Amino acid sequence: MVLLRADDLGYSKGINYGIAETVKSGMIKNVGLMPNMSAAEHGVSLVAGAALCIGQHTNISVGRPLTSPDKIPSLVTESGEFKPSSMYRAAKEDFVVLDEVLLEIEAQYRRFVELVGRKPDYIECHAVSSKNLFLGLEEVAKKYGLKYSPISPMPLDDKPVTIGATKVFMTMDAMRPEYNPFASLTRMVENAHPDGCAMMVFHPGFLDNYLLKTSSLTTPRAIEVEMLCDPATREWLEQHHVVLATYHDL
Repeated sequence: MVLLRADDLGYSKGINYGIAETVKSGMIKNVGLMPNMSAAEHGVSLVAGAALCIGQHTNISVGRPLTSPDKIPSLVTESGEFKPSSMYRAAKEDFVVLDEVLLEIEAQYRRFVELVGRKPDYIECHAVSSKNLFLGLEEVAKKYGLKYSPISPMPLDDKPVTIGATKVFMTMDAMRPEYNPFASLTRMVENAHPDGCAMMVFHPGFLDNYLLKTSSLTTPRAIEVEMLCDPATREWLEQHHVVLATYHDL
């Protein structure tokens, strides 16, 4: 059983169009929505009607928060934008205040329900490693009865996380030099653990100006769209009897 997930729906219109293509291909059945982003409604409209698990891809590192910036000073810059992921990576200690991040997680949960018309099928986070963010996600997941999808410790393939009742072994290689998504996918399948579910996290999308200005992950997104929409990829998975799972299976 293999779970393929596409993150960042709502990031920008270019990303939305790319994700929508991978959904139409039948390869992607799990999509993470960034509820705070201005293109979130556009993204939801593109995948409306598809048989998808849609999760809350909680975002505290790009764009503007849904909470008033004066209530969450630890998360924002002087301009009221979220602090970028580079600030989190450079920090020597966690500067996220738990009570503040809880406000924003819940605000994004409410916006998700407004956009999608139902609760998220799972909840996780975008691009940031923060103990207090993770604690906040766990708390909100318990409060609303959501399936929490934690980030695996490094190296991803060797240390599983538990989602629902299932051990999940994650792969996410897009930031590696000379990234080849098909090679990563086939390696994951061929080395799958018999006692758990293999998950590969993708960030498919077409490149637009907003993405190029705000993200360090660029060309691999378009390469992922091409691979996920290539009939040869689906054919290889079928030849290897791979069952594509959703969060409902975990």
